[in-house]
Amino acid sequence: MPHRPRVPSPARRTVLRGSLLVPAAALPTALGAAPALALAGRPEAAWGVQVGSVTASSALVWVRSDRPARMLVETSATESFRRVRRWYGPLIGPGTDFTGTTPLYGLPAGEQVHYRVTLADPGDPRRTGRPVYGTFRTAPARRRDGVRFLWSGDIAGQGWGINPDIGGYRVYEEMRRLDPDFFLCSGDTVYADGPLRPSVTLPDGRVWRNVMTEEKAKVAETLDEYRGNFRYNLLDHNVRRFNAQVPSVVQWDDHEVRNNWYPGQILDDSRYTEKNVDILAARSARAFHEYFPVSASHGSYGSSARRSRMYRVVHHGPLLDVFVLDMRSHRNRNSPGRQADDATGILGAEQLRWLERALAASRAVWKVIAADMPLGLVVPDGATDFEAVAQGDPGAPLGRELQIAQPLRFIKHRKVTGTVWLTADVHYTSAQHYAPERAAFKDFAPFWEFVSGPLAAGGFPANALDGTFGPDRVFVRAPDRANVSPMESPQYFGEVEIDGDSADLTVRLRAEGGAVLFSKVLHPGRTGQ
Repeated sequence: MPHRPRVPSPARRTVLRGSLLVPAAALPTALGAAPALALAGRPEAAWGVQVGSVTASSALVWVRSDRPARMLVETSATESFRRVRRWYGPLIGPGTDFTGTTPLYGLPAGEQVHYRVTLADPGDPRRTGRPVYGTFRTAPARRRDGVRFLWSGDIAGQGWGINPDIGGYRVYEEMRRLDPDFFLCSGDTVYADGPLRPSVTLPDGRVWRNVMTEEKAKVAETLDEYRGNFRYNLLDHNVRRFNAQVPSVVQWDDHEVRNNWYPGQILDDSRYTEKNVDILAARSARAFHEYFPVSASHGSYGSSARRSRMYRVVHHGPLLDVFVLDMRSHRNRNSPGRQADDATGILGAEQLRWLERALAASRAVWKVIAADMPLGLVVPDGATDFEAVAQGDPGAPLGRELQIAQPLRFIKHRKVTGTVWLTADVHYTSAQHYAPERAAFKDFAPFWEFVSGPLAAGGFPANALDGTFGPDRVFVRAPDRANVSPMESPQYFGEVEIDGDSADLTVRLRAEGGAVLFSKVLHPGRTGQ
């Protein structure tokens, strides 16, 4: 992208200030315990900072305090902070687990913004903690500036948490060094249903050690237990350092609540005293919104009767719109998936109408559809039911497939160009090309679906394909057995780069360690590539 005025990565001292250099007493201990709420001293932000909801002129800054505090954000065009703008944030307290966000407006488009967050004693504004630093780029206003982002998902799953012996979540540092414009986290941001053990012996005799917390020792049920699960990943210094530099776009899937859950489910699981999944989901949704910088307009939480609005479109300049789906909150129950009529499906009727309207209204060259589950990969739930869209029947659309056939038909007939599907969930990386000449359902334009992950979880063998939409697995890299630890198999993430001159979109499937496993260039305004 030759015309892009890409600002170099922030200086090492800024990133270190933003994630590591906080008072030792406020940092998580070697055993991973959360810092206790102090009764003396000054407020501290040992959990780092995050930024989300970034547009060409605005952003949302997140922080967590170790006690009640007033949030202050200062921004500058340079990391020297010689000239600053001040943004007075909320009073942070126990109602949000001492987390808070401050919106920033009127920012310059396509520029590097340096910021620092200071926490002040509510009773004495002069008593402040040490500032925590971060930086991010606003979305570009010009097409020629280009865009580059990463995506992955599946974090701390299948018993593999933060292992201090291997340096924690090392892949986050590798992603940070690529200096993307933002990171799309495609769900399973935590494993609230996946308790950790202090150690696990691997097949080759090596021992995996986990950082442990009270909340990660059992399945999450209470609001505080869900909060502890979202807080757990912030114990890792790689994550805090990454968050201080890379804005996030976050969606959820099942493990934020419980494996393979659906609305209305009543659990038959002896680990849970609370059996009503709707109650668990409401608690998780509240913690999710407390621990990620997601604008309130993108999904308030409430009682179990009021579901969170997780789906949204993120506009990132003239080249890119990201359509963040929620394939969890509005679905019907898992079943064999052979219904000839299914109005609820996996998206729900309201979200499906929103998706079609938003796609038709988009003027971006590329429309990335961020799905938290794959389309043509068969993901079972027990012996007879299915968890995702496909159910193994290669014939005409049935069950949840009907709700995917509808937007695919809409995209073709409304001549919506530049759609690409990104997902995670299945714990390996692959590229599928879908084409009507191979499909039972033929009323759609060809498209690509790219899968990446896990980011810090167990690896699994590749899933079978369902022929309804004609997928061809062009590339796959997956373990040959289930639940391979991150010490035995690399973690995976994807990279998307849109060139500012040609508007070509390049997808790279990457493995931890620097290898690019697969690359595909797509051209704007074309189908069937």
